[in-house]
Amino acid sequence: MAVSARAIFSAGYLRRCCGAASVKVVGGEGFAVDASLIKADANRQNGIEGEKGLPPEAAGRAIEEYLAVLDDAAFGAATEVTPKFVSPSDPAARWTGAHGGQAFFAYSTNYLVDVENAIIVDVEATTAIRQAEVVAAKRMIERSIERFDLYPSHLLGDSAYGSAEMIGWLVYEHGIEPHVTVFDKSARVDGTFSREDFTYDHQGDVYFCPGGKPLTTTGTLVNDRATILYRASKHDCQACSLKQRCCPKTPIRKVPRSIYEGARDMARQIASSWQGRTSRRLRKKIEMLFAHLKRILKLDRLRLRGPNGAHDEFILAATAQNLRKLAKLIPMPKFNPT
Repeated sequence: MAVSARAIFSAGYLRRCCGAASVKVVGGEGFAVDASLIKADANRQNGIEGEKGLPPEAAGRAIEEYLAVLDDAAFGAATEVTPKFVSPSDPAARWTGAHGGQAFFAYSTNYLVDVENAIIVDVEATTAIRQAEVVAAKRMIERSIERFDLYPSHLLGDSAYGSAEMIGWLVYEHGIEPHVTVFDKSARVDGTFSREDFTYDHQGDVYFCPGGKPLTTTGTLVNDRATILYRASKHDCQACSLKQRCCPKTPIRKVPRSIYEGARDMARQIASSWQGRTSRRLRKKIEMLFAHLKRILKLDRLRLRGPNGAHDEFILAATAQNLRKLAKLIPMPKFNPT
């Protein structure tokens, strides 16, 4: 009977990592998550304009797998944006110029790593965009809880995992401390006051502007029911000496606040603490794994096509990396000639 790559990865050796104290190398307290682009087996010169779509005669296993994942949040449903080009040989691969050079077709390999000994706990293949990588992170965390009974106390990640919704999911649904760089675009570049210049009072649920005036809210949710608007009074704004630095083009100032802002504040506090500085240093462990994957194992380009091919190659490569690590961490039994 055929054994899947996922079954191999979650088999005895990883369970042994999480087992008895004598051989336990997975701490299970701190996890790090990240993704890396791997070139697909698709010629960039043969790409078809995304708006035109695949030709009617296109067929094959990679085409069938592409059609099967169109509704998957880690692939086709990750974004509504049509890619600039589509590969007829591997349409699930995403056209990307993220490396800054020539664009290419790629998949993302997503790792969930225990930071104690850099053991890879889970792997997920996705299309090469940030939204899909966030979905993969959630899936891997939930699988680690379900399969290995690992409940991490904190998660390390860069700003790709710093959206309000993702941080809220970590804190409110799983009680995981977000050692994650907050993704924040609230800073203004026109010289007027940004949201960070306003002080939030948790007890009164009001903001105070730099002039000391309150901004209140009715509690109505806007922007996909994920944001609350706090408004100043027209009387306060018109009489304020700081109006030109606050809201020169509008009669009153409004400050948006995410429903996950409490979790985001927690992430900001952690980032400014010594724990945050330590976490940023530990994140290098997962980056070193990706460097090892490409430079030592030579997986800088896939040999197989389609989501299933990428999935199998990523998992088998991670298995090889874990076995190399275990060979160093777990002592060999002493030979007894008698």
